[in-house]
Amino acid sequence: MHRATLAAALLVAAAASAQSPDTPSDYLRDMDANRDGRVQLAEYQDFLSYAFLQIDRNRDGILQPHEYPPGVTPRGGELRTLDQHHAALARQFERQDTNRDGTLDARELGQPPR
Repeated sequence: MHRATLAAALLVAAAASAQSPDTPSDYLRDMDANRDGRVQLAEYQDFLSYAFLQIDRNRDGILQPHEYPPGVTPRGGELRTLDQHHAALARQFERQDTNRDGTLDARELGQPPR
């Protein structure tokens, strides 16, 4: 499965299981665990790993083919680890951090990653 497809499936699962934010400011409020008005990488990864952790039924940090949502299958039986998921999120965070200050504000959260 293409990584972007998996990421989309995980985000859909997260939205279905939690109250979906409507605006970038809502995302900021929900992600900003330390309430400093900005989202650090760890906060971003924690928030966007919710669905991964829900799907990982045996809590081993690896998504096995039988744990994927119906209709979502890994490419060639490929396993996806939480570390791989965090690495992909770190790359996405870096693309969204357009001012390169190491944090995301509401404006950056509202822009698609470049």
